[in-house]
Amino acid sequence: MTSVSDRLRDDPDFRRYWLARALSITGSMVTAVALPVLVYRLSGSPFLTALVTALEAAPYLLTGLFAGALSDRWNRRRVMVSADLINAVVIGSIPLAHWLGILTVPQVLVVGFVVQMVYTFFDGANFGALPVLVGRARVAQANAAVWTAASLIELFVPPLAGLVLAVLNPATLLALDALSFVASASAVRGIVRAMSEQRDGQAPLRPGVVFKDIAEGLRFLVRHPGVRTMTIVGSLQSFAGGGFVALMVVWLDRALHVGTSGLRFGLVWGAWGIGGLAAAVGLPRLLKRLPPAAITLYAIPVSAVLGIVTPLMPTWPLAAIALLAWGSAYVLVIVNAISYRQQVTPEQLLGRVNTAGRMLSWGVGWTLGSILGGVLGSQLGVRPAMVAMGLLGFLAVLVAWTSPLRAIAAAHDPLQAAEGGIS
Repeated sequence: MTSVSDRLRDDPDFRRYWLARALSITGSMVTAVALPVLVYRLSGSPFLTALVTALEAAPYLLTGLFAGALSDRWNRRRVMVSADLINAVVIGSIPLAHWLGILTVPQVLVVGFVVQMVYTFFDGANFGALPVLVGRARVAQANAAVWTAASLIELFVPPLAGLVLAVLNPATLLALDALSFVASASAVRGIVRAMSEQRDGQAPLRPGVVFKDIAEGLRFLVRHPGVRTMTIVGSLQSFAGGGFVALMVVWLDRALHVGTSGLRFGLVWGAWGIGGLAAAVGLPRLLKRLPPAAITLYAIPVSAVLGIVTPLMPTWPLAAIALLAWGSAYVLVIVNAISYRQQVTPEQLLGRVNTAGRMLSWGVGWTLGSILGGVLGSQLGVRPAMVAMGLLGFLAVLVAWTSPLRAIAAAHDPLQAAEGGIS
């Protein structure tokens, strides 16, 4: 295989990969702002607005495991390109329906679900592609580069989207996401180096074989003490975070009184991105001082505390500051867990192990948290519901600090700990 440049920024294939991710994240961030605003304006319902967030994660429950297993068998580049092009058509149906005057809330909800269902296949291929593309030793550095870009995008795009929403219908704004999928597909297609290792002696693809592949990935996740614990911790954190984000538009409008568009709306929403940027930039430096298990142990209590503090902030500037701090701890837990999984998982299992982890954290945790947040928001009010969801984040702290992560952190060598912990 062609060697990878010592510096990732000098590697043209990684630059294409990074560009594809940055383009896709930009479009997705526009959608993350515009889609719940669109449903809220069409329906005025906190529950339906929260349901948008739930439906974005729910597909992982249905297709996540299959997407991971199949992406480990198929050509990962082809899977990523196909998924991008399909999603360009699906998300593009919303502005088209709006321009024709036939847009409805059910269509918006269905599109939110289908886009994420297709994305599970992109995600499965993407998780497996990156370690092959850059080498396992550079996985944390590569993830940090991608998440740095994502955090910068989260910093600048939401304020801009908030300003644009003051003069442009959110349905029209979603056309940008459709274009971003096309641009991402073009960048991925331009990658020259292989993103899958040669598969020799694979059994023919049959339903029974797919289920066997899924079971193999799940066995690795369950038996590996570090991967298993970080997945559980991530699921519990996502449960609390999903409930918060599901009510965020309503919180901004009814509790902080900044409305659903404009500069203040965008600044509060984008504050999370500053924290995520700090986490992404800081992770490679932290990994030189601390093992991944220790980073999770220290970051998860901070995330849990800030999950309660943030919704109680009385003004939008204080809320933005709290979101910045919470975003740093929250994203640090996520990126650290993803990099750890990619470093210790065998190449032939990368797609299915990582999508299984995403299914449990994003699919189960985020979906159920979003639904519960929407129900509590309708019954208790926005702030009490957010605080109640934040309290659930302390379950992640309890699990982390009573788990094998403490022993793995003490070993100071995640790869040795992994080898010693698998039966």
